[in-house]
Amino acid sequence: MKPKLGGKLLQKLQASEIDQLYNELEKKLAPMTVNHVHRCFNSSLSTAERKGMIASNPMTRIEQLPSAGESDHGLALDEADLKTLVTGFRPSATMYAPVAVDASTGVRRNELLAFRWTDFSHEAKTLKVERALEITKKFGIRYKPPKTWRGNRTIALDDATVALLVAEREKHQRIMASLPDGAEVDLSLIRLPDDALIFPAMPGPRQDFDFAKPRDPSSFSKRFRKAADALGFVNFEFHHLRGTHATLLLDKGVPVHTVAERIGDDPAVLLRNYAKRKRKQTADTSVASVINTLSAGIFGP
Repeated sequence: MKPKLGGKLLQKLQASEIDQLYNELEKKLAPMTVNHVHRCFNSSLSTAERKGMIASNPMTRIEQLPSAGESDHGLALDEADLKTLVTGFRPSATMYAPVAVDASTGVRRNELLAFRWTDFSHEAKTLKVERALEITKKFGIRYKPPKTWRGNRTIALDDATVALLVAEREKHQRIMASLPDGAEVDLSLIRLPDDALIFPAMPGPRQDFDFAKPRDPSSFSKRFRKAADALGFVNFEFHHLRGTHATLLLDKGVPVHTVAERIGDDPAVLLRNYAKRKRKQTADTSVASVINTLSAGIFGP
């Protein structure tokens, strides 16, 4: 998006110009994003007024404050519903694994789709978040660093998620070596490319498998939404899995700062967005223990 007010003299900034900016942003961005712009903009102008750089803050004279939009807090699922949702994706060979991994890790969609096999450690039971996808008009889908410094993190995995990822990697190794499913072979001898994605784009019927080609994030979300609707979870979006994961951990008594570190979020934002349910008084501070219990509900016995 091109700068709108960046070249304007601070002392000549008018409330009507801010109103016009917000009207344009509301046509292009989500309400929550516009609200974030407003809070940052208002804070900057308030500081300028306090330091005497402007006589008054024009933000106090705008027509309407941008709304943060309808809250997503109520869309976090309980354990039983989460299990129903995730297991409902089992028949899909291309959707079940990413949905299950996201439910058990709480990563952002564009982080999930950017995972490479080099980020996964079977022995340490971890996934490293070091990049995310972004959609650009000029370059199409490309990689970028996580949106904040908190985004660079290593996530502890439960046993069921590790097993799921190991099985998924074995599928890719068999594809790489053109092996039939039943063939007995030492798969450790088959090395996937360093840029091989855990959840790459699915090839068409006449296309070779490209391990490094990312999925289209928008199409992925649409497929999730369509399948979730069919399972009875109407209006449940893919990013609600992240909120569900965080909320369930908070409900289990995991400290806020620990959950925030796990999902790569600011603790204050986490509380404001997710911690609306009453949490139990007896806290289990062992994330590994809680995640194992949670994943048992997601994956079943």
